[in-house]
Amino acid sequence: MTQVKGLCIMDVDGTLIAEEVIDLLGREAGCEEEISQITSQAMRGELDFETSLRARVALLEGLPISVFDTVFKSIHLSKNAQEFISILQKNGILVGLVSGGFTPIVERLAKSLGISYFSANQLEVKEGFLTGRLVGEIVTGQVKKATLEIWRKELGLSKERTIAIGDGANDLLMLKSAGHGIAFCAKEVVKTEIASHIDTRDFLEVLPLIDFLE
Repeated sequence: MTQVKGLCIMDVDGTLIAEEVIDLLGREAGCEEEISQITSQAMRGELDFETSLRARVALLEGLPISVFDTVFKSIHLSKNAQEFISILQKNGILVGLVSGGFTPIVERLAKSLGISYFSANQLEVKEGFLTGRLVGEIVTGQVKKATLEIWRKELGLSKERTIAIGDGANDLLMLKSAGHGIAFCAKEVVKTEIASHIDTRDFLEVLPLIDFLE
């Protein structure tokens, strides 16, 4: 196994993938517009993330869990994301996903990309249908930051050897606590606070910003 020389934590919705999964679930539930509006407000920092997430998830009550198969087929990786992740892994940089999205999608994405570290929200399911509720810890901005710190310490890495990439207001704490915080196609509220930002949806543009790649 290659020695771990760094850690790169990535947000999923709007960063690793072009879509917001909650919006796609909303489409299946027939309330896409309502959910999308709440999502946009939350990502711009106009609404508290946990409150907005619970409100959106409540609208998904009654969806069958098979909806995740449909949604997974509808998502698209951002340009060169797979190549970017492979380059990092070959250079001894472990990649992890931290998402305010949902485990059934994030786990599949992680497995398809050879990523072993991931954290996301868990939806409550009863008799094969979503109840409109969440279970366990909510992945808020604070939790994203804490997860970065936990994984960094587990790997014995210094802050300077950490990278965080995200696009929304709930990524800000994580971006600020990493050695290299990168705003990727980010909302204005993020770009005003994070010096490094990429405004084209192409992950190869991120590589020159990482100064410990060999």
